[in-house]
Amino acid sequence: MRKSYRNHLDLLFPRVTVLPNPYITEQLKEWLRLDWETGIHNAYEIYTYTLQFIPVIQALNQVLAEEPEQVVDRIAHLTDHPYKWELVRLISGSIYTNFIQFEPHARAVARGFLCLHEESLYDAGKAFDEVLRSLPYVKEMWLITLTLSELLNANNLNDISAIKTYIFTVEYWRRPATGKAIASFYRIVEDIKIIQKSSSRSARAFALSRALGELKNLREQPDDVPQPEREIVRKIAFKWSQAILNVASEVGNVSITERVRNPYVVGDPVEGNLFVGREDILKQLKELWILTQRLQSVVIYGHRRMGKTSILLNAAKCLGSQVKVAYVNLLLVGDSPQGVGEVLMAISDEISDAVNISPPADAELLNLPYRTFERYLKQVEANLSETGLIIALDEFEKIEKLIEKGKIDSDFMEVLRGMVQMSPKIAFALAGLHTLEEMTGDYSHPFFASFINIKVSFMERAATRQILANPHEDFLLDYAPEALSAISMLTTGQPYLVQLVGFQLVRRYNDQVFEMGNSRAPVFTVEDVRAVINDPEFFQRGRYYFDGVWGQAARGAPGQQEILRSIAPHREGLDINTLAEITGMNETNLQQALNSLIRHDVVLEMDGKWQIIVELFRHWVDKCI
Repeated sequence: MRKSYRNHLDLLFPRVTVLPNPYITEQLKEWLRLDWETGIHNAYEIYTYTLQFIPVIQALNQVLAEEPEQVVDRIAHLTDHPYKWELVRLISGSIYTNFIQFEPHARAVARGFLCLHEESLYDAGKAFDEVLRSLPYVKEMWLITLTLSELLNANNLNDISAIKTYIFTVEYWRRPATGKAIASFYRIVEDIKIIQKSSSRSARAFALSRALGELKNLREQPDDVPQPEREIVRKIAFKWSQAILNVASEVGNVSITERVRNPYVVGDPVEGNLFVGREDILKQLKELWILTQRLQSVVIYGHRRMGKTSILLNAAKCLGSQVKVAYVNLLLVGDSPQGVGEVLMAISDEISDAVNISPPADAELLNLPYRTFERYLKQVEANLSETGLIIALDEFEKIEKLIEKGKIDSDFMEVLRGMVQMSPKIAFALAGLHTLEEMTGDYSHPFFASFINIKVSFMERAATRQILANPHEDFLLDYAPEALSAISMLTTGQPYLVQLVGFQLVRRYNDQVFEMGNSRAPVFTVEDVRAVINDPEFFQRGRYYFDGVWGQAARGAPGQQEILRSIAPHREGLDINTLAEITGMNETNLQQALNSLIRHDVVLEMDGKWQIIVELFRHWVDKCI
C-alpha cells in the first residue's frame, strides 16, 4: 500500500512538524514586507502543510504592527478569493491564545471580518468598534457592519420603512460594491414607504415594481459584492422580497368613496409635480444663466399652449439663489393707453418684487420712460451683488401688436437692444410664438445675435405617461397601458392637450360613479379615451389651443391654412404633388408655407407624405373648419 500510494501521500497528509523551523519567522516577515500577496501565499502554504502556527502568527502580527494604516486593507485581502480564512482566524486570536502576543488592532479587525463571515453582525460591530477610527477603512467597515445588521433585522414592511436612510459616498471606499448594495436597499426603503403611505394606485404599483426589481438584482447579481458581505446581502434580499410579496396583492386596492379631485391643469401654467419633461430646456437655461460670466438673453418660442409660461415660472425654482427671475405677463398691460411708460411700469413692478427695490414713480416713467427705466436698471444692478436678474417677458408678441397699433414707438426694439447689452448681470427671456426675426421683421435691428433661440416642442412619450399616471401623490385612478399609448398618439405630447384629456377623463369618471351611480373599475381604458375625445365638449374646451395654432397659420407665408385644410381629411397625409394640385399653389409658395408650418411644429414629412403632427388638431381642422 505504501508503495502503491508513494507518489500521492504528500498530497494527502501534511508534514506536521512539532519543533519550529529555524529562521522561518524572519523569512516570512521579509516576504510579507516585500510583497504582501506573495508573503500571504507562502504563509498559508507553510501553515497548511506543516502547521507551524507560531512562526506564521508571529510574522503576520509583527508586520501588521509595523504599518497600522494598512491593517484593514491587508486583512480584507485575506477575505478575497482565494480565501485565507485560516489566517484570519489565526490573526484574530481565536486559537493559540496562550502562545502568542497578538497585535490589538490587527486582532480586532480580523475578529470583525471573521464574525462578519459567520454572520455574527453584533460581534463584528463590537470588534470594529475597538479599532482606532483614524485608521483607514475602519469607520467604513464599522458602518457596513451596523447597517447590514439593521437591514437583516427588518422582518416586515413596518420594520423596513422605519429604517433611516443615509447618503453613501462610496467612490473612495475599500469595498464600494457593498456600499452600492446598501444604497440599493435604501432605495427600496423609500419605495416601501410609498407602498405603505401613498393613496395613488399607480404610485404604489410603480414603487412595488421598482422594489422587486432592485431585490431581484441583489439576489441574483451580487457577485461583485465581496465576501463575507455577499451572503448577507443575498439573505436580506430574500427576506425583503418575501415581505413585499406577502402584501403585493393588497397594493393598488384603494376604495374611492367620494369624487376624485381633478389634478390636471387646463389653461393655467403648470407647476410642481405636473411640470415634467422639460429637463433639457431647464438644463440649457442653467448653462446660460449660471455657468457663464455674463447672463445670456434668450427667446423661448413655440406655438400656443406648449408650456413656455410654465418653463419661465419653474425656471426660478431650478436656478436657486444665484439668479432671480422677474416674470412679466405682457397680456396684462392691455392696450397701454399711456404708451411705452405703462409697459415699463409693469416691468418695473415685477423687477421690484423680485429684487425688493422700489420701482420708479409712475409719473417719472410716464414723462421720461426710457431714461427713468435705464436709471432704475442701473440701481438694480448695483444692488445685485453676486446675484443675476432675468427679466422674463411672456407673450412678447404683445409688443409687436402695440407697435403695429401705434401705442408704442418702434424704437422700443432699439431700446431693448441697449438694455440687453447694458450689464452682464441682467438678461432678458422673451417668450412668444416666434423668434425675434419673425416678430420684428418690418423694423428689425441687428441685435438678434444677442439672443439665443430656444424652441419649446412636444414632450417625450415618457413625460406624457408620467404626467397622466402620476399627477399627484394621492391620485386614486390608474390608466391601462393601451390608454396611455392612445393618448400619446392623439396628442403627440402636446402639454395642453395631454392635460385636457386627463382632465376630461377624471370628470367623466366622477360623473359616471357619483352622478349616475354606475359601478366601474378605477382604471381608464382606450374606450374611455375614445368617449372623451368624441364628446363635442372636448373640442369646445380645447378651442383656445386649436384656434391659436390655426390663427398662427394665418401669419407669415400665405397658404398655410389652405394646406392644413387639404391635409386634414387624410390621416396618412398627402404627397407634394397632390398637395400642390389641391391647393393650386406654385412650388415656391407651397414650400415657403410648408417651411413655416414645419418651423412651428404643425406639419412634418414622413415617407414622402405631408402630415399634420397632432392627430387631435387634424381632427379639429377636418370637422370644425
